[in-house]
Amino acid sequence: MTPHKLIAEIEDRGRAMQIASALQDLLEPPPDALTIFENKVSDDAPPIWRIEAYFSDARTASDIEAELEALLGEAPPAFRSDEIPDLNWVALSQAALPPVRAHKFTVHGCHDRDRVPQGPNAILIEAGEAFGTAHHATTYGCLLAIDRLSHTRTFRNILDLGCGSGILAIAAARSWPNAAIHGVDIDEQSVIVARENAAVNKVGPRLRYTCGPGVSSPGVRKDIPFDLIVANILAGPLITLSPDIRRSAAKGATIILSGILNREAPRVIAAYRAQGFSLSSHQRYDGWSTLTLVKRS
Repeated sequence: MTPHKLIAEIEDRGRAMQIASALQDLLEPPPDALTIFENKVSDDAPPIWRIEAYFSDARTASDIEAELEALLGEAPPAFRSDEIPDLNWVALSQAALPPVRAHKFTVHGCHDRDRVPQGPNAILIEAGEAFGTAHHATTYGCLLAIDRLSHTRTFRNILDLGCGSGILAIAAARSWPNAAIHGVDIDEQSVIVARENAAVNKVGPRLRYTCGPGVSSPGVRKDIPFDLIVANILAGPLITLSPDIRRSAAKGATIILSGILNREAPRVIAAYRAQGFSLSSHQRYDGWSTLTLVKRS
């Protein structure tokens, strides 16, 4: 199949961010790469947010529109298709991404290294095969939650469940320098990328990564209980995993959950309340929820 991209243009920024996040987080399989940027035609015209999703499979614009409608429960914007040259277009598209500032953290690629002040809160995440660049509301929300907690709490044993690119484990390592941090992902390529990113960000020796089925992985079980668990996955798996997360969390532990559409948040909250957690914070970003909860007992 010739590589191609599907393009949508949306006037409302929040709506554009919601669609971009759904494309990346909910489609199965997701696009090979995705960009979103402001496209201002003239000084007098309102800005248009342009989404470009890159695919190497045979899905058409109508296929994607139907998938999004089923996932979001509402009509999506119209997409159009455009063929592209057979280049390393995953990396090329990611190279257009600007830095993301999430309170103290600045997440950037190599192309912005010279423009971003380098320090303990600058996180380098290069274009790669594992999701997690902070441009999506789910990762962004987790970074903000980590930043908030870093001002008031100290954690000693941290789990990044479904670590992807490893960005959240890196942020945790920067926030709690004395903590032991374990990342786990069922996807082997994600674990490879996460290790590479940890090394590039000079926290490699402090982070341990495991490829396996979450908290049931032998390498993770031996580190239980955790006093902070971060899980940026999806609502369905989070609900299914709620008993395992309860068993893996120490008394008084904090958990950060994301990958949750706003309309799905009540179900996730109810599942975790039934497991003995109380809701501490419910933050909403561009149609997605990030939950912070505390284990009561």
